[in-house]
Amino acid sequence: MKARLFTPGPTPVPEESLLELARPVTYHRSQEAKAVLAEVSEDLKYVFQTAQPVLTLTSSGTGGMEAAVANALAAGEKAVLLTAGRWGERWRGVLKAFAANVVAVEVPYGKAVTPEMLAAALAANPDAKAVFATLSETSTGVGHDVEAFGKLVARTDALLIVDAISGMGAMECKVDAWGIDICVTGSQKALMLPPGLAFVSVSEKAWKKIDATPIRSFYFDLRRYKKSYAESDTPFTPANTLIRAQRASLKRIRTEGIENLWARHDRVAAACRAGVKAMGLELFAERPNSGLTVITVPAGVDGSGTLKKMEKQYGFKLADGQDNMKGKIWRLSHMGYTDAFDVLGALSALELVLVESGFKVEPGAGVAAFQKAYAAK
Repeated sequence: MKARLFTPGPTPVPEESLLELARPVTYHRSQEAKAVLAEVSEDLKYVFQTAQPVLTLTSSGTGGMEAAVANALAAGEKAVLLTAGRWGERWRGVLKAFAANVVAVEVPYGKAVTPEMLAAALAANPDAKAVFATLSETSTGVGHDVEAFGKLVARTDALLIVDAISGMGAMECKVDAWGIDICVTGSQKALMLPPGLAFVSVSEKAWKKIDATPIRSFYFDLRRYKKSYAESDTPFTPANTLIRAQRASLKRIRTEGIENLWARHDRVAAACRAGVKAMGLELFAERPNSGLTVITVPAGVDGSGTLKKMEKQYGFKLADGQDNMKGKIWRLSHMGYTDAFDVLGALSALELVLVESGFKVEPGAGVAAFQKAYAAK
């Protein structure tokens, strides 16, 4: 049976990128390797929509998050945390590990932190050194209004630091225009690569703060990466085979065009939501993003069991809820190397499993609604 991956990370990888991973390993300090990294760095600037360097770290996305905290904050400095789910809580964990003074703005799972909430937090905490936000909260499917956050934070001395790990490439994100001072993403989401690389952009405002902050990390000291970047190199051994494959995936994004990429994700996401509603199911996120669709498991349905059945019988792998949300939501990713017909197949498989389990759904209802919504765009 063909395996079909619809988890919000890792995601499917294009064939040309997989073929790059099959090539012989080369020396990471060669001129060829430096040329590849330079090319990747330029394409990342395009994807991030920034004129600033985008640094490449060999780590998961969490490594990029840790680098942001370790470099931008001194122990005891105040940080406003906007948290709406598990990945907002990941920020909290990193901030606590580096002894930050955390002021949390929290909302229940499925809800989004609003610009008004941030404005109130900034007014109450004028000494905050940074605001930490999440572009795409993949634990709930919520997308945040980071553009509005940026306008608010820009009026202060604080930095806006954003986890765009699952959002970058799947939803609009303009680092410079939106005033994002440090932006982090990872290779295994909409950038269409296996896990192993993190990418971090840093604004001039953020570099000033970093240069004035005591060094609190060795491997994640961004000053080292900035120095090596000038020579198209890295301070430590990079995952150069992944970087070479990332070049291929980024070329695919370049060819499609970033605006077209965002529009494609928006179109598929809207059609998927229409399909879900036509099946008599409810969306979990009040402000859904275009990287994934999160569905509330209906009463009387075994959430985790349904996903296992989908995978066993039809090869479609969706993601369960995490932690206390396990069995309560289904997470269907449509980011990266996933097209409309892939998602159509996933909805069809979900319909079949629900029909087989006795859930009242008209076979083909979700598929038809998806097609109508997709065609209307």
